[in-house]
Amino acid sequence: MTRKHENEALERRSCELRAEQTEAGSELVVNPVVFNQRTRIHDFDEEYDEMISDRAVDARTDLKDVLLCINHEYDKIPLARSKNGNGTLKLSQDERGMYARTVLDIGRNPEAAALYSAVDRGDLTGASFMFRVDADHWEGLDSSVPLRIIDHISVIHEVSVVTFPAYPQTSVSARSAEETGPSPLEEARARARAEEEAEARARELELAKARNTIKVKL
Repeated sequence: MTRKHENEALERRSCELRAEQTEAGSELVVNPVVFNQRTRIHDFDEEYDEMISDRAVDARTDLKDVLLCINHEYDKIPLARSKNGNGTLKLSQDERGMYARTVLDIGRNPEAAALYSAVDRGDLTGASFMFRVDADHWEGLDSSVPLRIIDHISVIHEVSVVTFPAYPQTSVSARSAEETGPSPLEEARARARAEEEAEARARELELAKARNTIKVKL
C-alpha cells in the first residue's frame, strides 16, 4: 500500500552522465531519474532494492528551482540553473526517465571548461541528484533485501557531477555519519511492526467483547 510522507527526508541517488558536442556547443547531459529500474541501495549496514515508478515525476513534482553543481557544493556559483522552467538547465522527460541538459559556458567560465574536459576525457563519470519522496511502498519487508518502490517525488533540488559515483545499478543513502534518523527501510519496518501490533490489539479487543457478550447471554 502506498504511504504518504508527512516528513520528507532529503535523499541522494547516483545517476548517469555524459558529455556531447552539439551544434549548440559543449553540452552536458544528466539522467537523474530512471523509471522502473531496480537499484541496490546501501545505507550504512543495511541494503535494499529501489525502483522509481514511471508516474513518480509529474505536474505535482516541484521543479521550480533546480541547480547543476559539482560535488553538491552549494556555496559556489552553480554551473547551470532551471528556474520556473526557464534558465540554462533544460529539464525534459520521456518513458525512460528524466533528463537535465545544459550547454556549458566554456568560453567565459574556466570551471565549466574544466568540467566538460574532465567528463569528455572520462575523468569524471558519474552524477547524483538530491530529491524528496512524498509517497512510496515496500515489497518483501521481511526478506533480506526488500524492494522500495517510489510512487512520487515531491521535489528535485539539485543535480551534481561527482568525483566518486556509486557503481552502476547501485547507489548510496544521502544520510551522513552524523545523521542519526532512521533510514527508509528502518521506518518501513517499524511502521509494519506498529501496524501488526495495532491489528493484534484490535483482535484481542474484539475477542474480549465477544466473551463479554457470551457471559451476558448466559
